[in-house]
Amino acid sequence: MTIYIAREAFKLWKRILAETAVEIKLLLDKWKLILLGLICQYIHGLAARGVHYLHQPGPLLQDIGFLIFPELGKEKGYISESLFTFVFFSFVLWTFHPFIFHSKRIYTVLVWIRVLACLVACQFLRIITFYSTQLPGPNYHCREGSKLARLPPPDSIFEVLLINFPRGVIYGCGDLIFSSHMIFILVFVLTYQKYGSRRLIKQIAWSIAVIQSLLIVASRKHYSVDVVVAWYTVNLVVFFLDKKLPEMGDRSSSAPLLPSSLKERDSKSKEEHHKLVNGNGIDNNDWRPRSQVNGKISDDGSHNLLLESTLNGA
Repeated sequence: MTIYIAREAFKLWKRILAETAVEIKLLLDKWKLILLGLICQYIHGLAARGVHYLHQPGPLLQDIGFLIFPELGKEKGYISESLFTFVFFSFVLWTFHPFIFHSKRIYTVLVWIRVLACLVACQFLRIITFYSTQLPGPNYHCREGSKLARLPPPDSIFEVLLINFPRGVIYGCGDLIFSSHMIFILVFVLTYQKYGSRRLIKQIAWSIAVIQSLLIVASRKHYSVDVVVAWYTVNLVVFFLDKKLPEMGDRSSSAPLLPSSLKERDSKSKEEHHKLVNGNGIDNNDWRPRSQVNGKISDDGSHNLLLESTLNGA
């Protein structure tokens, strides 16, 4: 038993090293795109922080979702955030599964490039909408009488640039249309829908996305319109980007960048050597009968007398 565990652990360690070498190679080639996506995440947080200074608390707007779903209350507001956190970390772990499991259909770096591209596009549209019109926040800390509903003018530019993470993100107001939580949830679900392999997990993921939508409204984090706009906007953005971005090849149907094991590499080298010894490694076109015309080789096997006489005359 101990020997078996040690052998499997050694195989797992070799697999992790091989996959790390592949991903580092991709990261060195695509690091600018990853960095740009992360910078855009900071800009989005900066914009959400800035609109909080413009927020004007007021009475809740009439909302059909508020009429249907009762308030969870402050004590149960954590349910929505807990579900979002679970989905977020589950997706992150899934993107790194090629380092451990044999069923490697994706490259982690390439998946995150596509995810960041979708997030940036959706967040850019979101910034435009919530700066166009500031709605009174329905969340408890954004209502009239709350100390957090309005932010005092900043003492310095650094107070704005630091964003006060994570408190400034959790207790933000004014960045309503459309829901940032639903952007992340839908981008993650759509990504797994395309590159994931488990049908059951796909069905569960879509169910969680619906439940998350209802919890956001029930916890009064957003109006119903924020969730509805997120559903069709994110789907349209991801659909458009899938048409424009180069398709990421399926690892299961293509040769890996590195052999998965030394045994595979040795077998491939032996197979190539065997082909060369038997003459199978040479293109069959090279065995066509050829003839020489005036010191030059002709592939069609016939002498062009007119060309030969012309060349001799020259």
